[in-house]
Amino acid sequence: MRPSRIIVGEVREAESLDMLIALNSGLPGLASIHANSARDAVTKLCTLPLLAGENVSSRFVVPTVASAIDLVVHLDMLADGRRRVREIVGLSGRVEDETIEVSDIFSLRGDRLVRGEGQPPHAERFARADFDLSALLGQRVAA
Repeated sequence: MRPSRIIVGEVREAESLDMLIALNSGLPGLASIHANSARDAVTKLCTLPLLAGENVSSRFVVPTVASAIDLVVHLDMLADGRRRVREIVGLSGRVEDETIEVSDIFSLRGDRLVRGEGQPPHAERFARADFDLSALLGQRVAA
């Protein structure tokens, strides 16, 4: 079987290691994870694979997350039950002191999702999938 993309439902435990390894195969993919913010989701993705066993260390997991994950979209649930995008962050792939560099691409200000200073990483991956990043991102909005 030759999949063209990887889609994982909710990531909760040690299976996150298998997901990261699959995403590092070069296929595009997506998954959902419960967290309080996009940055918390990145931290959780760095922590959950450690449940796979003693032979899995953060020295392996953190750079794997940094290279496998491009974007994190954080949704919030409104009082009426609807979901809304609260923020979108990009992972540059850079790691320092076991912390992954994260940049704001969009964030909710008031009732509007506004463009941040960050850029999605790996523009060539978007181009290969026939996405025009400049058209998708639009104009930046000043803070």
